[in-house]
Amino acid sequence: MNRKGVLHGIGVGPGDPELLTLKAVRLLKAAPVVAFFVARGKKGNAFGIVEAHLEAQQERMPLVYPVTTEALEPPLSYEAIIADFYDGAAEMVSRHLDAGRDVAVICEGDPFFYGSYMYLHDRLAARYEAQVVPGVCSMLGGTAVLGVPLVYRNQSLAVLSGVLPEDELRRRLADADAAVIMKLGRNFEKVRRVLGELGLAHRAHYVERATMSNQRIVPLDEVDPMASPYFSLLVVPGVKWQS
Repeated sequence: MNRKGVLHGIGVGPGDPELLTLKAVRLLKAAPVVAFFVARGKKGNAFGIVEAHLEAQQERMPLVYPVTTEALEPPLSYEAIIADFYDGAAEMVSRHLDAGRDVAVICEGDPFFYGSYMYLHDRLAARYEAQVVPGVCSMLGGTAVLGVPLVYRNQSLAVLSGVLPEDELRRRLADADAAVIMKLGRNFEKVRRVLGELGLAHRAHYVERATMSNQRIVPLDEVDPMASPYFSLLVVPGVKWQS
């Protein structure tokens, strides 16, 4: 029987190319096909991180999102459109794997931490050998550039999505020793309001595009909620433990 290719999910980190792991670079350079998720008309952050490591003979396979964050008019459904897209992307990747070509699917941050790669993994890992290379996730890149320890001693960490309904976000934040809030964007004003109501605003740190060349650290009360980008997060660290 012909050998099938190996599917590699490669975490490329939050933006700084020097945060690529040695294993990620080794497998990336060895892959005949490099696939990457990208918005229409864009090169993509993940591709920008690894581009300098690629050779001319390696096939680039952009997986172009049909929609990203734009609002859709009924009866269009984001969930249905994006599910169909991942089905199609998995089929494209599987053709190379069936032909015996390894495919490296690069993913910003970590493949299994809000990473797009996981949707291909769900569809393909039962049929092909799949190897995942962890990457530095945006949450840890954010705490590093902020210079903020996240959790002390026996504290627990909550990783929350800004998409949560306001009451649920308030409940989970109230119960957390420390928290990271992701997926801000259009949800920023809601998140800022909840932090204020809980008396946590003074502990919150905001960063955009952590570790990237255009990184910004902005005081919470100076953030423009209409301009908060997708690549932003809030860190609410645990109360400092006096050792």
